[in-house]
Parts: sequence; C-alpha cells; structure tokens
Amino acid sequence: MFSRKVLASAYMFDWMAGDPEWLPHPVRLIGKGVEIGERLLRKPAQRPAIELATGGILAVGIVGAAYVSTTKTIAWMYRRSNGLGFVTEILFAWTCLASRNLYDEGSAVVSALEMDDTARARRRLARIVGRDTQGLNAQEISRAVIETLAESCSDGVIAPLFYMAIGGVPLAIAYKAINTLDSMIGHADERYFYFGKVAARLDDVANFLPARLTALGITVAAAAAEEADGPAALGTWLRDGMKHKSPNAGQPESAMAGALRVRLGGENFYYGERVAAPLIGDRFSSPTPKKAKQAIRIVAAVSVLGAITTLLLRRRKG
Repeated sequence: MFSRKVLASAYMFDWMAGDPEWLPHPVRLIGKGVEIGERLLRKPAQRPAIELATGGILAVGIVGAAYVSTTKTIAWMYRRSNGLGFVTEILFAWTCLASRNLYDEGSAVVSALEMDDTARARRRLARIVGRDTQGLNAQEISRAVIETLAESCSDGVIAPLFYMAIGGVPLAIAYKAINTLDSMIGHADERYFYFGKVAARLDDVANFLPARLTALGITVAAAAAEEADGPAALGTWLRDGMKHKSPNAGQPESAMAGALRVRLGGENFYYGERVAAPLIGDRFSSPTPKKAKQAIRIVAAVSVLGAITTLLLRRRKG
C-alpha cells in the first residue's frame, strides 16, 4: 500500500495546509483513549507495582490499537476502491507531519519579537512550549523557540518520516501514539512516576534513532548554509548531546546550538517551579530573534532533507 506517491502527497499537503482544525486528527482520538484508559485502570491507593503494570497495559494497548486500527482502516478503504484507499493513506500520513505547523508557530513568535511586541511573543510561545512564558524577555523567548524547534523537528517531522520509511503509515501512527502517551502520562512527577514509566521508556526507545538523525540533518543543513556553522554543529552535538536530562532531546538541541553558535539550556519555570538544566553550547553567545529566525530556516531545510531521504529509501514505487 504505502508508496512514494502517498508520502510525496502527504508532505505536500502538510506544507500547503499545515494542521487545519477541521481535519479529524488521530492524535485527538488517541488522547481520548488515554484519558478513558487511565480512568478505567487507575484506582485510588494502588501499589507501585500495580501502577507500573496497569500503566504498561495502557501504553501497549494504545500503541497496538493505533497500529491495528490504522492498518485495518487503510486496507478496508483499498478494498472499496484504490482511490479511497490512496486518499485515506494520504490523510493519515498528513496528520503525522508538522513541518508547516513548526514553521508557522515559530515565525509568529519571531515576527512579534521583531515588532518589539514581547507580550504577543509570549502568548504565541505559550502555544508551543510547556514552560511558563510570563516575564520572559526577548533573549529567553528566542532560546525557547530554538530549543522547541530543534526538539519538535525530531518529534514532528523526522521521526514520523523515519517510521513511514521502515513500516508505512500504520507504524508512523503508532509512533504518534507513543508520543501522545509520553506527553500525557510520561512524567516523572508523583502522580505518574510509576503509571507513566512504560510510556516514558517507550518514547525514549522510539525517539533514539530519529533524534540522532535529526541532529545529523541539522549538521548537514548548517554545513550547506552560509549563515550557519556546520563544524560547530557537529562538535557541539558530540560534546553536549548527552547533557540534557532526556537521552534524545539534547541531540538535536546541541546540534542546533552549534549550528547557530548560541547557548541553550539553563533555567526554566514550569507552573511556577524553577527547573535548572545544563547549558548546551556554553561557550557561545545568548540567543537573539535573528538566531531564532535562522533556526526556522534550518528546520525547514532538515524537513526537506528528511522527506527526500525517505522517498529514496522507499523502493516500492506508487
């Protein structure tokens, strides 16, 4: 079923239309499934072992259901007609990609900064980051944009393309289920420390290769761009890639820090609580709106590079 035509069409639609609200999105259905599953499986005062087991059952069940339901839906549509199957597969693939969304959201924040509208930049930034944005200055807003673009390039572009390349659209949807589970229950706080542990570990495993491929893509894009520094991207990636508390988020962030020669990491606030992170690219200067704008262009280039590579890897022609 999955073909180069499907990927090329889905990628084109993503850049043309982004993530329109009218389009039914599998992630919303997956999220609802996680909410229902948590209500059914979690009981008050459960022992840690039970929490771990029930959280694992939920995680595996959601991912398995996402894969099987996508596979069966696409197959059922193809049995009705090749045209319906083709369109269905494109729609599923389209919902996995976020290149245009990253470009638009990042550009909106940078545009507000360029107009010295810091309040608007904070509001737009709050749409794409989990940290508190109240009180951030232009430098901190720029840092947040760069960090989020680098990490989201992996989660929202390269990882889905990677899983489409090796397993078609159903595997990409299964990846989105893992990503959704991690964002909803994969937290190391008191509430989800045990219940969300399997979801968090699944996310670590699923993103291991895509995160490093994204860092490689950023390095290649930086080497080809006059405004970026390819050797510094590679050097900073190799030196600082494992400084982040996440085994994966620091990979693209460190490559981006080197590419732009900016310092990332440091202090953030989440719901008023201070969280300190190691500095990445600590020998470089502080981020600026201009550097954030360069990060948007690098992420766009990595997206195109990832799509071309995926097309080349798909030997089956559509």
